[in-house]
Amino acid sequence: MKKRYLYLLLLPGVLFLTIFMIIPILMTIGTTFFHEGSGFSIQGYLDFFQDRYFIEILLTTLRVSLFTTIICILLGFPAAYYISKLKQRKKAIMLLLTIFPLLTSPVVRSFSWMVIIGKNGVVNKLLMGMGLIDKPLDILYTPTAIIIGLVHLFLPLIIVTLVGVMENIETDLLKAAESLGASRLAVFSKVIIPLSVPGLVIGSILVFVGSFTAYTTPALLGGKQRVISTFLYQNAITLNEWQVASIVATIMIAVTVLIISIMNGLAKKLNPKG
Repeated sequence: MKKRYLYLLLLPGVLFLTIFMIIPILMTIGTTFFHEGSGFSIQGYLDFFQDRYFIEILLTTLRVSLFTTIICILLGFPAAYYISKLKQRKKAIMLLLTIFPLLTSPVVRSFSWMVIIGKNGVVNKLLMGMGLIDKPLDILYTPTAIIIGLVHLFLPLIIVTLVGVMENIETDLLKAAESLGASRLAVFSKVIIPLSVPGLVIGSILVFVGSFTAYTTPALLGGKQRVISTFLYQNAITLNEWQVASIVATIMIAVTVLIISIMNGLAKKLNPKG
């Protein structure tokens, strides 16, 4: 009886997700296989994967998402470890400062980076003033600019996720490893990193999926540099090609599910007991 009541508590959430998420997604995917007057067909997908322009957009998006994830891991892991070792009050302050960028609109952040990395921006003026370059660097409206904006956008997610895992690592384990002769580097690589794998995987998934599907930051910092989200928007809103937009959306869903499966499989290999 108690289990039945628990299932009833789940019912509103399940109905909401089914009506407003699962059914629309299934309808979107279904429209990509059925064309008016031709019945079931996968020709739309075949045309897409034979189109070099679309393949280049997809590969660019994957590269941007991958580099963003790697940079967030490299920057976020040491920062999260430092924060996790602080006392409760200082930890709360540092986490608040970490989360603060998430409270700012992506539009505002993107325009801020346009001011910083533009041809007449702070970075170019500083480098030219120091005599390191003769002419302004073309950073804005490139994949590099998109990566910078996405790292700024998603770095807090991976830090917060890792802090939640690292603060639960028992200090006694680290002391035991050191007492058995392990160096600090060995403790970090053989104890801390393996125990942090669950948080690292969750954070990496959040960053990668967020980067892969982000629209505002790539649209503002990428300019004419297309990624899959801006390509989807162009077909749906500008060109009114909803059939094409549905195919692009389905491919995004498939890639996202594939990447999550790969990361979960990698996590099981790195930490089988976790």
